[in-house]
Amino acid sequence: HVQLVESGGGSAQAGGSLRLSCAASGYRWNSYCMGWFRQRPGKGREGVAAIDADGAINYADSVKGRFTISQDNAKKTVYLQMDSLKPEDTAMYYCKLSCMVLSYWGQGTQVTVS
Repeated sequence: HVQLVESGGGSAQAGGSLRLSCAASGYRWNSYCMGWFRQRPGKGREGVAAIDADGAINYADSVKGRFTISQDNAKKTVYLQMDSLKPEDTAMYYCKLSCMVLSYWGQGTQVTVS
C-alpha cells in the first residue's frame, strides 16, 4: 500500500531555513503529482508547492522566491527547501501524492517560525 513519510520539520528563527522531506513507497505510477500543503492555526489546508513526474512545478504566491520543491525519482522522495522563513509560515506541513482520482497524505510535520 502507498505510504508517505515526512521529516525535517522543527523550529527556526525568522529568516532561517528548513528542509522537509517526503519519502513515498508502495506505488508504481509513471504519472503522478506530489505536493506540499500546510495548515496554519485556525486556517484551512492550503497548497504550497507541487511537482509532477515530468518536473513541472507550481508554487503558491505566498512562497514564491522563498521555497523550492524538488524530487529524487530514484528515492521516490520529494523535498521542500524553505528559506527566508516568516512567522506566518508556521503550520503543519503535509505531503500529498496523487494520480488521477487517487490521493494519499502523509502524517504531517510541524514547522514553527519565531
